[in-house]
Amino acid sequence: MAASIKLTKEAELNRVYRDKIQPFWQQGLFSDFSGVDNARINFAAFEQQNGQTSNNKLILVPGRSEGYLKYQELCYDLFHAGYSVYIIDHRGQGISQRLLNNPHKGYVKSFDDYSRDLHQFIDTIVRADSRSKNYILAHSMGAAIATRYLQQYENNISAAVFASPMIAINSGGIPDWFAACLIKTGNRLNQWLSKTPWYFIGQGGFAQKDFNNNPLMHSQVRYQKFTELYQTTTELQLGGVTFHWLNEAINTHKAIFRDLNRLKTPINVLQAGAEIIVDNRAQDEFCYRLNQIFPASCPGGKAITVDRARHELLFEKDEYRQQALTRAIQWFEAY
Repeated sequence: MAASIKLTKEAELNRVYRDKIQPFWQQGLFSDFSGVDNARINFAAFEQQNGQTSNNKLILVPGRSEGYLKYQELCYDLFHAGYSVYIIDHRGQGISQRLLNNPHKGYVKSFDDYSRDLHQFIDTIVRADSRSKNYILAHSMGAAIATRYLQQYENNISAAVFASPMIAINSGGIPDWFAACLIKTGNRLNQWLSKTPWYFIGQGGFAQKDFNNNPLMHSQVRYQKFTELYQTTTELQLGGVTFHWLNEAINTHKAIFRDLNRLKTPINVLQAGAEIIVDNRAQDEFCYRLNQIFPASCPGGKAITVDRARHELLFEKDEYRQQALTRAIQWFEAY
């Protein structure tokens, strides 16, 4: 299957959306559950109805600011590759419950709330038990969440693939120690002076870059689909991050490395060669150190680099997306 995995092509995307993806999407299960602190967590599920393929369950864990509505093409492709597909909207984004009066602020009380929600989703909605083969495909912040889930909870996940994982944020040329100091100081000041979380310096409400200036993907047609969706579905819109969110991201980076020996699930990492959103150096360190403990993960101690690709490997132009998803499916099939 992996060698000949059929993916939707850019040249046919608009037609396939109209004729195939939208009818497929209407057959999905869309619901919600009460997560940590009774926050409403929304999800979508597309379950195979017969045959052995129904025993392959694939959990998609999106990145920051993403909602499951953005993943319609990927859900369609993965379902037709033989998987039952499940996808969660994290608290504070997508169409899940927002956590602040200002719905555009990127905020979470604790990053572990994300992983607790994911645990509940996998345990009660996906029902990922020993009777099925269960896989995780996680992107960016979703990979950090999935890592903490795998470290903190007993699970039946057979294998995982992390695409452009947010092991650490990209400080944009500022020394990491200085960025961490700035974030922690700002967060402390915020807590002293206000009950309302502040945006980090330079962050603000929802705004979209035009295609020519976007750091996310080379695919113009997929970028257009994404931007049109967020313009027409205003409840998906999310702005920049708060000091508190960034402080939680730093704490999560430390926790991931502190608890590396708890990662018993075979993990592989897909790295974007032209990455500027997250820190590829942290991915390299993660792969090297994890492979030293569990040689099954990150074979050779290295990530799989998709040369010249940008951050959103799962939405990239065909040549990069095909590479990434073929390697992901091959990894799942090996387990």
